[in-house]
Amino acid sequence: MFIIPGHRGKDLCDKHLQPSRRHILRAGGSAMLGLSLGSMFHLQSQTARAAASGAAATGGPGWGKAKSIIMCYLQGGPSHLDLWDPKENVPDNVRSAFKTIPTNVKGVHFTEILPKLAKCMDKATLIRSMSYTPNGLFNHTAAIYQMMTGYTTDKVSPSGQLEPPSPKDFPNFGSQIVRLRPTTAPMLPFVMLPRPLQESNVIGKGGTAGFLGKGYDPYTLYPPGDDMDMSKMDRIKVDDLKLRPEVFATRLRRRARMRDAINKLMPDIDKAVAEHKINEHYDRALNLIISQKAREAFELDREDKATRDLYGRTSFGQSCLLARRLVEAGTRVVEVVWPKVANSNNHSWDHHQGLTKRMKDQSGPMLDAGLSGLLTDLDNKGLLDDTLVVAVGEFGRSPQKGLSTSGNNNSADGRDHWPYCYTALLAGAGIGRGQVYGKSDKTGSAPLEDPVHPTQLLATVYHAFGIDPHTIVYNHLNQPRELVKGEAVTGLFG
Repeated sequence: MFIIPGHRGKDLCDKHLQPSRRHILRAGGSAMLGLSLGSMFHLQSQTARAAASGAAATGGPGWGKAKSIIMCYLQGGPSHLDLWDPKENVPDNVRSAFKTIPTNVKGVHFTEILPKLAKCMDKATLIRSMSYTPNGLFNHTAAIYQMMTGYTTDKVSPSGQLEPPSPKDFPNFGSQIVRLRPTTAPMLPFVMLPRPLQESNVIGKGGTAGFLGKGYDPYTLYPPGDDMDMSKMDRIKVDDLKLRPEVFATRLRRRARMRDAINKLMPDIDKAVAEHKINEHYDRALNLIISQKAREAFELDREDKATRDLYGRTSFGQSCLLARRLVEAGTRVVEVVWPKVANSNNHSWDHHQGLTKRMKDQSGPMLDAGLSGLLTDLDNKGLLDDTLVVAVGEFGRSPQKGLSTSGNNNSADGRDHWPYCYTALLAGAGIGRGQVYGKSDKTGSAPLEDPVHPTQLLATVYHAFGIDPHTIVYNHLNQPRELVKGEAVTGLFG
């Protein structure tokens, strides 16, 4: 037992809380804060030393330019031919139904679906040669898992789906980043919104910390309401960051002082755990809970009407705005997941049927306003200098309409899954402005120049944070694994 010295709790108004001068506590019950955040921060910096010991500074263009990343993940697989890699002089069953328009970069064209983004092309780089060849039937879940972790899995069902998330999974790239580049601000390090990664009943695969442990999982902000509810971001709640009514800041600080008092009575234990900086981790957790700045970052109504309208009053647009607010406040990784289950209808990117109407009326305008608003706002605020923006899906869509490539039925104006060639957009953190990297062939079926594998894209993300992509991490069996088996594409940096 330990005796806790101190005065009566005169800073508390609770009549029933009249502690004696000496409180006797059992050592096993000394977790005063009752928070998991302290252990989360402890885990973050516990393994940050691996970055120094296991990763050589590779340097080169773009190395270490990024302080934060916003991943706009277009789950469902958008059609590159109908957005940002349109083709002319091709057969009718390949050509997009949408007209081609020029962007503000000479020689680069989009379709009419992206008029606002076309005016922002000078802030970004397009990779028109994303490509990989799947092993077997490779539907959404398997492709999402590869894009988010850099690894494939052996357990794929006949439908191409994976098993549910497991502690044995490879970690999401965001978990790896916050592990190796811990945040210093009193902010959540990794946030995912406004819905989970999902194909059918497989929810969250590729979106967890996997074998790194739950301490590196993202904070998931999933507002209530179905995927068609465009105003759901107006109802976001971050109760985890609010003190319970009976636990106000003064009391929480008193608890921290009680913890300090315990530590003073335990010099031997303090010495034994000094390298783990436990006090520092609990202090960071405490600061997060009582930080006004952290809570205010989630309050979208603090933005003026013009800014909110800039992003579009949709769940995707307002999620992009919240992502900007989060990185501005110190969040390291924000993943904005397209607000519709991957394999579904309406504004999903899974356009097996009704592509023309759905893309024109739903998914196209949402992407156009949200992504253009994000790039414009970040640039105006000077945040694009050290914030990496990535917009990509798990694959593209088949050049030939109506063709079945994944066992799905496709209408005459629908396109099936196509991992062999598609497009990604990158901006910020040293990425070149107004550039096109790579080139697709005449029909958008395969890369003609500079193919980029998803593992190379992730390697480039790590490189931007000053993390060697070949840094070793140990899995649940204590086996060494590289962060990703791919080389950074340094040609993307200006």
